[in-house]
Amino acid sequence: MDSGLINAVLFIDLKKAFDTIDHNILLQKLTCYGFNKEAIDLFRNYLSDRTQITVINNIRSDTRKVTCGVPQGSILGPLLFLIYINDLPNSELVSDGRLFADDTNLTFADSNPDKLISVLNDDLKTLQNWLNQNKLSLNAIKTKCMFMASRQKLSTIPEEPNIAIAGNKIERVRSYKCLGLKLDESLTWEHHVSTIISKVSKDEQNCNKSRSPNGINEDFKRWNYC
Repeated sequence: MDSGLINAVLFIDLKKAFDTIDHNILLQKLTCYGFNKEAIDLFRNYLSDRTQITVINNIRSDTRKVTCGVPQGSILGPLLFLIYINDLPNSELVSDGRLFADDTNLTFADSNPDKLISVLNDDLKTLQNWLNQNKLSLNAIKTKCMFMASRQKLSTIPEEPNIAIAGNKIERVRSYKCLGLKLDESLTWEHHVSTIISKVSKDEQNCNKSRSPNGINEDFKRWNYC
């Protein structure tokens, strides 16, 4: 923005990202990154022979073997996922890939709005090919695009730019929450500050309601801890 360019961002959302990782592809990538045989065997053992069941109203389903995905809630899960998608930026993308677990985005800057839209569409095709090769799926409905620039530059961009993947149009948004920050297209931080003020105000109201004559009651302490 300081250079007078328009920065285009694609916020990528993958369907059940952690649950659909192919074990064989993951092990192949670990080998390519230099993990030795002992380490590969350890990861193969870690991923293999996992089972799951579903319980509804105390009724258990049959046990099914888990054939793909990495364990969620584990320390290794996000790390293995990052290793799995680490080669995405090398897949002939024009945009720069920013990877943080399953919060992945593509960014490209230029002064020409038509070029920005063209690059995003080309990169979406490249992304789709990479996803197909790695047995992952894009959630086109939750995937968003945003343009960041001065108000004067933003006025040159169509209200609904023609950006799509596999026939699914990608929605343009004016603000987006990424890694806990509410970004807006002019980077004024107004949306982020307003969100924090609203949250603090609600917390203060809850605090005041939970006060007793002898101080803060135990229910509020438990609520505040959570």
